[in-house]
Amino acid sequence: MYSWSSIRRKLEKEYLALSLRGRIQYFVTRYKRSHDQEGRAAILIDGEEVLRGNYYNKFFKSDLFPRDEKYFSRIRNEYSYMDEVALELGCFDQRSFYSAFKEFDNQSIEDSLKSDNLLVRIFAVLDRRIGKRRLLKMRDEIEKEPVIFQLFFEVRADAEQI
Repeated sequence: MYSWSSIRRKLEKEYLALSLRGRIQYFVTRYKRSHDQEGRAAILIDGEEVLRGNYYNKFFKSDLFPRDEKYFSRIRNEYSYMDEVALELGCFDQRSFYSAFKEFDNQSIEDSLKSDNLLVRIFAVLDRRIGKRRLLKMRDEIEKEPVIFQLFFEVRADAEQI
């Protein structure tokens, strides 16, 4: 596995679309003096944390999760199921962020756009390998996507002036 500085460099320099460089930033930290050394992760747009999560939200906000078939995979798995609910409640930590990056880094952009992990799909829509034609095709189906994904799609579409 890469170090955080290597992951950040890859996300912000190698993968991020040229039109978004300087606007999108990734943040991950681990609290070494904490008894369990857990941390948090965030994605910033123009310096504002738009998507953020930490380890403790998974437990403190567990009663807010809908009691559906994904409930236990959100709560019990080491790498929580990353869907719209988990991202909106901020129920992910640095390890989930690293896991999402590893999946994104080790598969094609096509597979990343179809991933069950919403964080992987967000990495993909911000990726330079997604061109204007693909964004235009995606725009027709964007209403079906989760709200947080729509936000990142709109940031990308605005940056590309489409």
